[in-house]
Amino acid sequence: MSNPRIGLKIASERLAIVRYVFLVQVEDGIATADQRASLEYADAALVGWPEMDADDVVDLDEDGQKTVAERLAAMERYIAEFSRQEAQGGIDAMTDLLIRASECVASVRRLYQPDFPIPTFAEIRRVVQDEYDEDMGKIDTSQHATAEKIEEQTEQADEKREETVTEQSQNEKNAKNKGNGKA
Repeated sequence: MSNPRIGLKIASERLAIVRYVFLVQVEDGIATADQRASLEYADAALVGWPEMDADDVVDLDEDGQKTVAERLAAMERYIAEFSRQEAQGGIDAMTDLLIRASECVASVRRLYQPDFPIPTFAEIRRVVQDEYDEDMGKIDTSQHATAEKIEEQTEQADEKREETVTEQSQNEKNAKNKGNGKA
């Protein structure tokens, strides 16, 4: 804990865990644009995360270290609430809290690595919304069967299969009877 760059390591490891937990929560369904954007924002904050001794990581003065401590404390508050929301199934609140925690981590990274470009959530949100709208526009609801249509098609296929089996049995019976001289 005496390393003045330890905040860099704590920020990345905590966000990586929260991001993974969130991903698990949304992977079973179709993620909304906000959910996708929050994951992309966390990814943007974490991509290419530097080692604590990297050449482009700077040492912070006392004010910088104080700011890091404040941002990490805020991040921990967001993570605690994130955990409470996870227990309650509050995916929308979790989405917002992931964004807030990612903002804290991005600000910590900007302090330690000032030349590394990190997009804002708003920038990522615009791109993701465009992609989401495009993806949703590709879905042609007239081509997708409803549960009732699938059930109806299954029943029709079952009836046809039964008719075919009955017809084959009748044909075999007739052929057997012809072979025995009975018609």
